[in-house]
Formats: sequence, C-alpha cells, structure tokens
Amino acid sequence: MRAREFVRESRTGSLQDDVAKALPATWVIPKLPNQDPYKQLRFGVALASAKGANDRAKEHDTPFAPQTAWGENQIIMSYDPSVEAVLDDALKMVGLTPNDKKQISTSKSEEGKGVDTKSPVPIKKKNKYGV
Repeated sequence: MRAREFVRESRTGSLQDDVAKALPATWVIPKLPNQDPYKQLRFGVALASAKGANDRAKEHDTPFAPQTAWGENQIIMSYDPSVEAVLDDALKMVGLTPNDKKQISTSKSEEGKGVDTKSPVPIKKKNKYGV
C-alpha cells in the first residue's frame, strides 16, 4: 500500500466531510497561535476561569484578567533593598534604562489584608515558677 492511497491532503486545509462529521463540536482559533506557549497557557486558564465565573461572582472573588502583571516579562524579586542599584546597572549594560523596569509590589514583604496575623492558639500563661 502506498502513502498516497491513505493520506489525502486538501489544498484548502479543510477536513474531509466524513471526518468532520465524526468529530464532536470542534473549533479552530486562528488568532491563538501554537507558537506562543504563554498565550496557550493563559487561554487554558481562561477556559477554567470561564467555567467558574458565576460561582466567583457570587463569592465576590477577583475576576480573571486577560494578562498577569508579569506576563512573559523577566521578573526580579529580592528582599535586599540594594538590589535595585544592581538592576539599574544591568539594564544599562543591555541598552535599557532604569525607567524600563516597573515595580509591581511593595518594597517590603507584608501580609495581605485578609491574612490573620494573630495566632488562634492562646498564649500559655506562666505559673508562679515561670514555666
């Protein structure tokens, strides 16, 4: 058997009618290229998000954003406050300026508003012997 006997290619790129009929509901999204894994990932997250959107609206959760704050960008994270000067120097070395960076968080690590900072376990009182 020769390949041309069982491999049929179409000049228009469409599926053969009998194959298209056998598939369940199938879509192609030309504006969502396979070559961009970040877009593929975000679309997968959007699919999951869309399915639970009504539940999140009832619970007043944060809605899905089309892009994350960092997207496909380089991220630099540090607890050392002097790292910003090093970052600025590195940006200059690659032909960028310090204005090309954008800080998306606070300078120190803090708990979110909804995080309890007090322990639910009561403090054990010391007896008269200090234990």
